Amino acid sequence: MSSRKANRFTWYRADLHLHTPASSDYQELDVRVIDILRRAEAQGLDIIALTDHNTVGGYAGMQRDIERLTFLQSTGRANADELRLLSEYRRLLEKILVLPGFEFTATFGFHILGIFSPSTPVRVMEHLLLSLNVPSLVLDMGNSEVGASADVLTAYRAIYEAGGICIAAHVNSTHGVAMFGVEFGGGQTRIAYTQDRNLHALEVTDLMRRDKRSTARFFDGSKAEYPRKMRCIQGSDAHRLDSIRDKRGVVMPGVGERITEFALPERSFEALLELFQSSDMTRSRPYQPNTKVQDYVQQARDEGANVVTAFHEMTSARPDQLSPVVMDVCAFLNTNGGSIYLGVSADKKQKPSGVDNPKQTMELLEREFRRLITPAAFEVEMDVLDSQGKTVIRLQVPFGSDRPYAIDQSMIYVRDEDETNLAVRDEIVNLVRQGLALKSDMDDLSAPTVAPDSAPVASVTATTTAPQVATAVHPVVPTELTTVPSIEPPRSGVEIVSVEERDGTRYYAMRDLRNGNVVRNVTRGSSRLLWLYAIKTAEEGAIAPGKVDWRGDIGLIRRYITKGEPRCDLAQYAPDGSIRVYYGVAESALEGIWSVFAPEE
Repeated sequence: MSSRKANRFTWYRADLHLHTPASSDYQELDVRVIDILRRAEAQGLDIIALTDHNTVGGYAGMQRDIERLTFLQSTGRANADELRLLSEYRRLLEKILVLPGFEFTATFGFHILGIFSPSTPVRVMEHLLLSLNVPSLVLDMGNSEVGASADVLTAYRAIYEAGGICIAAHVNSTHGVAMFGVEFGGGQTRIAYTQDRNLHALEVTDLMRRDKRSTARFFDGSKAEYPRKMRCIQGSDAHRLDSIRDKRGVVMPGVGERITEFALPERSFEALLELFQSSDMTRSRPYQPNTKVQDYVQQARDEGANVVTAFHEMTSARPDQLSPVVMDVCAFLNTNGGSIYLGVSADKKQKPSGVDNPKQTMELLEREFRRLITPAAFEVEMDVLDSQGKTVIRLQVPFGSDRPYAIDQSMIYVRDEDETNLAVRDEIVNLVRQGLALKSDMDDLSAPTVAPDSAPVASVTATTTAPQVATAVHPVVPTELTTVPSIEPPRSGVEIVSVEERDGTRYYAMRDLRNGNVVRNVTRGSSRLLWLYAIKTAEEGAIAPGKVDWRGDIGLIRRYITKGEPRCDLAQYAPDGSIRVYYGVAESALEGIWSVFAPEE
């Protein structure tokens, strides 16, 4: 049901993306692997991975060099320089954990890192690359171009099943699976490529950014179509010892110039693999020298409460204070999972109150979860963090795969933005359908790639209701059609898809644009905040097309700020000439063609 853990870790600095001259595009051909190890030591690295393009040639060459020197020493034929080199290898390998790996080029040019234990034979990794359709010639030359290799999802599974750590390389830039700025594939492809259960982490180049447009924030689990929160790390992708600025002014990093720190119980591949399998995202962070210890609680408060984060200001372990926490756990299980912080409010300016007796509180929470929430087959991780001198309990709730989850057998909660609400009928129906689909995926071992615990909600629920389009310019009286525009709606906000009046009361059908769910029979009285805003705005009057900032068939109606987050209302011409209206779209979700309305950086 629940587990508690002690924070007994040491922070280790790692660069898990390093090339050697075994990569054909390496920029300093006179560099040796021993030089890379020396530079890694100078940069204070504890762990590195040698990940050449479609080959393990760099790591294998180092092994052969050490074996040759060891043989010469054992036979008494090593000269002074060879003995010094062997001694240097041994000293550096005692100090730095060197992991073998490769950077595989999948179909359509996407790059994927596979990192393995030092005990993995080179031939096993070479066989794996050959099974992924890497030509034997490329295996020897280290080219980044391989032709018709295996697809991304097949590569994820192969690396995972071989016992490796699978990381999508530089996802937010060239050859990255996030496909930012690339029209190929569309949103469903990006979802599959970044949410697959066999993928351990995403390597990004903007990990130091803290704003809402950073890649890490995009994959923080707050987007319904990307429900699996992904661990984001950084690596140098070094093709040389020292950084250099190219002709375009872009800095090409050297060894150890983009470092990730990992909190591990020991410096070993097994500990690193366990971390990548863990849901505790605070155990990895970008390395920043000469900075104070990070306050992860305050960092979460700065980002604010949302669909995957909640805060409760409580000091004692009374059952009445824990009731809202139990409701949040139930809601997170039924939505995207998430983190709950106890002993601190959502107001980032207010000092934490802390929890007086964290051990007693966690024990009581375990009993309450076991007593109240069904089904009980889920694991909530609990640990203790310090924030401004106060003790805060953090609960990490998984994405529930046996949904719907209920309290006292009947009360089913869902998370909507930063609120926990009782699910309405259509949401319960969708949860049942999701649970059946997830169970089917788990039972079908031959089903490809996308994981039950990472399957996007949209893939389960979006097809449960036929697409509907408002036909009238006045959004209060739309009717439902099956014509679908060529431009996909934004991935945030709500849309009124129909309305009918019964006994003097208007009943609306609302589409949640995050996942495509349609909830019917919504009234003013039963509305949540965003739904109520949409209904009130629609009832105020028709949209005047002449006042919309049109960019082709899509337009901006207005911008506003709610709870500190910039939002906007958008419009779109449907094929039949009607106008669809999207209310409360978060500016941070303006992607693809809708990015034309995103504010400039």
